[in-house]
Formats: sequence, C-alpha cells, structure tokens
Amino acid sequence: MRKSTVLLLLLMGIAVAFVAYFQFYLVKNENEVNTKVVELIAKYNKNCPLNIQEGIRLDSVSLHEEKTVQYNLTLLNVNKETAEADVIQEEIKKSLLSTAKANTGLQVFRDNDYTLVYSYSDKKKDFLFNIKILPDQYK
Repeated sequence: MRKSTVLLLLLMGIAVAFVAYFQFYLVKNENEVNTKVVELIAKYNKNCPLNIQEGIRLDSVSLHEEKTVQYNLTLLNVNKETAEADVIQEEIKKSLLSTAKANTGLQVFRDNDYTLVYSYSDKKKDFLFNIKILPDQYK
C-alpha cells in the first residue's frame, strides 16, 4: 500500500512538473510572438502614410483584441456618395486573400493564427467597409 501511494505521489509530481514546464514554455513563446508582432506593427506605422499601390494608401496598422491586426487604408480615388462599395469590397477581398497567403511580410501572422482586418475609408476619410480575413482563410 505504501509503495503504491509513493508511486502515485511521484507520478502526480511528474505530471505537475510537466504541466508547469509547458505552461512556462507556451507563455514565453507567446510573449516572443507578441513582441515580434508589436515591433512589426511599429515598423509599418513608422512608414505611414504609405501609398501601397495606385489609389490605395496605408494610413496605420494597429493591434486589437487578441490576435487581431487591423490595417487602416484610404481609397484615394473613391467618394462614398458615388462609389459602388459592394463591388469594390468584393474585388479587394479577392486580392487580399491571395496576398495574405503569399506575402512573406505576413508570415508571423500566418504562423500564429492572427485575424487580419482591413478597414477602408474614402478620400474624405468616410468609412466604407471592413474586410476580415480569418486564419483558416489564408492558410
């Protein structure tokens, strides 16, 4: 009876040590990823505003709720009152999906299951639409 109690306590101790080790490892790893993401976003913002292609300007990038990065963009040749926002949104979404899959600059987001939100405004800074890309869409 005493041997089985000692064996049980030993196994419980090993299990607790195992859980503690992995908890520490995962927290440390998460902190390293968070640091990389914060540094990357700061780097993006340092270069903003930035014309990323004709008619599209990246104004800022921000880190939101857990594992969500938001890109704030302006469509320089679009006016909300006259734009066909649904058509524009659909075309941009197609382009963003292929970019999210291939762009090496987004690798840290892909590796760590970040949600990407692209928020578009017109040339007068009036909000047009958001496009949300979930990790399972770009992997």
